Amino acid sequence: MKELLNYALAHADDTMETLRTMVEMESFTADTPSVDKLSSYIKERLETLGALVEVISQTEAGNHLLAEWGEGKDQILILCHMDTVWSTGTLQNMPFRVQDGLVSGPGILDMKAGIAILLHALDALNNLGLSPQRRVKMVFNSDEEVGSTTSRALIEEEARKSAHVFVLEPAAGSGGALKIGRKGVGMFQLKVTGRASHAGNEPEKGISAVEELAHQIIRLHSFTDLEIGTTVNVGVMSGGSVRNQIAPFAEGLVDLRVATMSEADRVTEEILALKPSLPGAVVEITGGMNRLPMEKTPATARLLESARSISEPLGIELGEAHVGGGSDAQFASAMGVAVLDGLGGVGEGPHAAHEHIIAAELPRRVALLASLLMGT
Repeated sequence: MKELLNYALAHADDTMETLRTMVEMESFTADTPSVDKLSSYIKERLETLGALVEVISQTEAGNHLLAEWGEGKDQILILCHMDTVWSTGTLQNMPFRVQDGLVSGPGILDMKAGIAILLHALDALNNLGLSPQRRVKMVFNSDEEVGSTTSRALIEEEARKSAHVFVLEPAAGSGGALKIGRKGVGMFQLKVTGRASHAGNEPEKGISAVEELAHQIIRLHSFTDLEIGTTVNVGVMSGGSVRNQIAPFAEGLVDLRVATMSEADRVTEEILALKPSLPGAVVEITGGMNRLPMEKTPATARLLESARSISEPLGIELGEAHVGGGSDAQFASAMGVAVLDGLGGVGEGPHAAHEHIIAAELPRRVALLASLLMGT
């Protein structure tokens, strides 16, 4: 709808100011007070827009928000997360900055731009007197970057009640493509128990947990098959306590990424069946799939075509992509509902020092989201 695009372009500075405010409110997942400060700001903005907002208090993470805007018998669900991977204090060395058409700052792409887009899409609809046929339900969670352990049930519950789901994670790259497929994410912990002994006097009486862990890491990494999109990575390892002792304990944290459910089942079975290499060592493996693979379904394909018919008059071409990172879109998709992910900011470098959005795309994404709410 051209009037929505014109409105978004005319109010682009307001959207940018909202984004600046949120980027300068650091919200590292583990810094609960900072995340709650941001959630209070978002709650206030939503209520100003006429939304009903419920604070879902947490003890193990920051609070979540569940908001509702508009009317209608059925609902569209929008997912946003407020937390970022950037530790508190990062802003000092990585400030909000606008330069050469790019806007940078910690968490700006993943995913505070998405939240700003949502707030200003609702503002545009309000000020133009436009009312979607479906009410808009919104979840803002505080723990997405660590697996959404306290918010998963809420996301799944709301997804089951929704006609479809929009996820305001960043677009796939600077071309603005939507993410219609995501790899599944498995999270495992590997604990090894050995036997301590003096490393110089009686090494033969010990069983090195660190050596056993090394064998297991080599075995785990052998499960990687890049041709079919499977990767296994031991990203964290620790073991022992002093240099001159045969280490009696060691552990590693394992990340698994798979493109399909059949591959998730196969590799999970392999990981859980690992056996010790050293006589006397004990290997304990826990964990499993955290986010299931999100594959393109017929319902998602239909929703994507509808979105393209809406975006084309705005001069926005919506490509599609499969990506390796996980998101809350996977929890919604597993409920059998159509999901469009990647409707947030357009840019590059999520979780990286060069994280940025393209400034000119921000009002265009505002108009796109507002138009999708009207037309789907």
